[in-house]
Amino acid sequence: MLYLTPAHWTDYELIDSGNFEKLERFGTVVTIRPEPQAVWDKTLSENEWQKRATITFVAKSSNSGEWVKHKQIPDTWQIQYKKLQLTCNLRFTAFKHVGIFPEQAVNWDYIHEKCSKRKGLKVLNLFGYTGIASVAARKAGADVTHLDAIKQVVQWTRHNMESSGSDNIRWIIEDARKFVSREIKRGNTYNGIIMDPPAFGRGTNGEDWKLERDLNALLKDVAQILDPHTHFFILNTYSLGFSAFIIENLLNGIFGNFKAPKEIGELYLNDAFNKKLPLGVIGRFSNF
Repeated sequence: MLYLTPAHWTDYELIDSGNFEKLERFGTVVTIRPEPQAVWDKTLSENEWQKRATITFVAKSSNSGEWVKHKQIPDTWQIQYKKLQLTCNLRFTAFKHVGIFPEQAVNWDYIHEKCSKRKGLKVLNLFGYTGIASVAARKAGADVTHLDAIKQVVQWTRHNMESSGSDNIRWIIEDARKFVSREIKRGNTYNGIIMDPPAFGRGTNGEDWKLERDLNALLKDVAQILDPHTHFFILNTYSLGFSAFIIENLLNGIFGNFKAPKEIGELYLNDAFNKKLPLGVIGRFSNF
């Protein structure tokens, strides 16, 4: 079992966590956000949290809320992932997110490493969100296709690409399942496939997605478009109660013909007091 956490951030820091919240620094902006996995006590006092925070997300429902500023700060800003020269454009959304998941830097490193070894790899990023993983692959020389169902998020990805000094990513705005199904019919394959599906979601035409119900079938289709000779694959999931054993069983069962050893584990962030915040289950493999 792998336990992976980023080791190269300077513009991001998990300061403290607990009581179902996390205190984080994105550049000069310090946020308080809900975190359902932080079931333990905070280390710093509530007063210290309030003193340090520049903005707090206040939930209004199970999936939306509003941001309350404590100091004058811009609504958009940038941070750098300097190891790979990636620029992340951030902003406050109604869903508590700001545009990146910092623990994913582990995957950015892995993707960049693989794409640097074999120039010109064809890489598909399904459920690509704001696309830092896509930019990491492109900067390493890959031919990248980035897919997301939301047009505004794809525009956000383009901004990240341009700010990072990169270009020529192929954009697809579509339901992931429909796109993969068509790629099977076309006979297209990819050397690298990246998947970070949400627990729940909607396609471009309102198609309903539920991780537990739909992941198995999608992975079976994805296996048909992964190049059998030169390949890497990453699956990342964040869903409460979604075990690493589920990912292990899926990858071993569906990708058994791909002889590369399967790596299964968890992503986490360490706060400043060495409390480990779990932030997703990961499965990956590569034959180079």
